[in-house]
Amino acid sequence: MIGFYKIADMIVRVESMYEDVHEYCRDYVCEETSPDIDIVITPDDLLYERKKSEAEAAISPRAFQGGTDGMLEELAVYRKMAEAFPILCDTFLFHGSAIAADGNGYLFTASSGTGKSTHTALWRTHLGDRAKMVNDDKPLIRLTKDGAFVYGTPWNGKHRLGSNIRVPLKGLCILSRGEKNEIKRIERKDAFPMLLQQAYRPSDIKALDKTVKLLSQLTENVALFRLKCNMDIEAAEVAFDYMSGISGESRK
Repeated sequence: MIGFYKIADMIVRVESMYEDVHEYCRDYVCEETSPDIDIVITPDDLLYERKKSEAEAAISPRAFQGGTDGMLEELAVYRKMAEAFPILCDTFLFHGSAIAADGNGYLFTASSGTGKSTHTALWRTHLGDRAKMVNDDKPLIRLTKDGAFVYGTPWNGKHRLGSNIRVPLKGLCILSRGEKNEIKRIERKDAFPMLLQQAYRPSDIKALDKTVKLLSQLTENVALFRLKCNMDIEAAEVAFDYMSGISGESRK
């Protein structure tokens, strides 16, 4: 089965064994048939994904546990894209929840279970039609001469929250739980370890080196924040006001 998709402004040809991945990517179908990248899935790719998911599940109960071959193929396709994109187009996969507000992108990341999706849901409640989900799990980030951009992808989390859009990335925020809502700007040295942990790290050494360089470039182009937050709507109000520039000082 073959399909053509436009993801992060790249034309991706996918040749699969199962239909699932094409249904998964239906919102990204394009008519162009001259691909920038050609992805062909083999039985070995599915075996790799199954072994990897089983190993991750053994470490963390929250990790993906097995699934059908069609579901494993969805993972295999995205992994092959993530391996190729850093060198191909200065783009890398990042684990986080990305939301657009008034046309600008804001990306929230944290360890699993901290509440990234819950926090962006509060933004949607707070801002209404002014906010739109970009991707709730695995957005792509591209670095260009015009700055950083965050893209929606079909791989947008278990609730399938996302859009086929691109927006300039204005802020990247590391979340942690707290009784009070407090946000502040942070320096590159304070953010980089978490950003490296949350970025997809390719197995190819050249692609990995390029990803690290792109992350470094990202920290030079995008404002970095740390937010301690609870799950009240005030958390979204405090974060949006400060990150969007409405408030110029650390908020508590």
